[in-house]
Amino acid sequence: MASSTSGAPTGARTSRRPLATGWTFFAAALMIFGGAMAIFEGISAIAKNDLVVVTRHYSYSFTATGWGWVHLILGFLVALAGVALFTGAVWARVVGIVLAGLAMIANFLWLPYYPFWAIVLIAIDIFVIWALCAGMTQEADEV
Repeated sequence: MASSTSGAPTGARTSRRPLATGWTFFAAALMIFGGAMAIFEGISAIAKNDLVVVTRHYSYSFTATGWGWVHLILGFLVALAGVALFTGAVWARVVGIVLAGLAMIANFLWLPYYPFWAIVLIAIDIFVIWALCAGMTQEADEV
């Protein structure tokens, strides 16, 4: 087996990835964008409580301010997980899938308050989960 100038065998594969590639990069960018949108959603619900139309007799009723805090905190965590995905770490991928799932559930429950924005964020979360899972299988095939 030949070795390179660094002494490591050239035929050996290394499992170390310094940066995210492919689908992980796409998911990270979407998570940062989706997290920023959720932060803005939370700020608007907290600052302008009368901006959001609240329907009556909804099963999951919070005040708009309560939902605003949920979206603000979750959006911040999603954006941080998106930044962590750029490192290519496996833990960041798992955290990203979990947080995107939680954000999808929160946006589903937010549907009666702001339907268009909630649907857009649900779609982004679906793409994030798909991209993170597709990246896992693609990397497994390469090894």
